[in-house]
Amino acid sequence: MSEAIQYSSEVPEEPTGGKQLPDPSGFRLLIALPEVEETTEGGLFIPGERRDAESVASIVGFVIKAGPDAYADKERFPNGPWCEEGDWIVMRAYSGTRLRIHGKEFRIINDDSVEAVVDDPRGVVRA
Repeated sequence: MSEAIQYSSEVPEEPTGGKQLPDPSGFRLLIALPEVEETTEGGLFIPGERRDAESVASIVGFVIKAGPDAYADKERFPNGPWCEEGDWIVMRAYSGTRLRIHGKEFRIINDDSVEAVVDDPRGVVRA
């Protein structure tokens, strides 16, 4: 795609009416995928089907929760955690287990799937 897809940096809120988001187990992280903006930087409208496809293939995500064993292995992570709850991260497209809750896409990924931490996910796209 020649135009960069923009992501909203808004964090999805947990739906009301009880706990909906799962607690990741073991060394896994619960990641929220960002919303894809309706238009490109150049102002072109992105159809809903294309926005959904871009969201699913997203390489950025927001760390919502970490499992109890995430980054606990001092041999594998001698310098400490690669990310923390509340960080925006870069990960491989399509990585982890995909799930949809109330129309929002989430992933559960392994702690070692985090490739980078970014301050602002807007403008970060797959190449």
